[in-house]
Amino acid sequence: EVQLVESGGGLVQAGGSLRLSCAASGFTFDDYAIGWFRQAPGKEREEVSCISSSDSSTYYADSVKGRFTISSDNAKNTVYLQMNSLKPEDTAVYYCAAVTYYSHYGCSGIFYWGQGTQVTVSS
Repeated sequence: EVQLVESGGGLVQAGGSLRLSCAASGFTFDDYAIGWFRQAPGKEREEVSCISSSDSSTYYADSVKGRFTISSDNAKNTVYLQMNSLKPEDTAVYYCAAVTYYSHYGCSGIFYWGQGTQVTVSS
């Protein structure tokens, strides 16, 4: 059974940090890039970051560049999203996804979604 399980969300004050984890199982981890996406209330889901499985190249949305860091522990089939200097506008449900295509402009071709984890940043 394919599974992507996010964890690490929560409530944090502006300027604080959180680290999200995405634990993958049930598929060949190295065959897919992993992306982080988020969806705020009333807004469309947007891509935040993505990491290539082949060479660990990374993509970041402009809104998080310099504040968020994506990394992968292939031995644990887990991808992390370190989020620093959080802002209230970062408040959203964060989803990880296994994706089939990575590029320097982002990832596409969703293979599987996780269930999401809530991140709330208070001002």
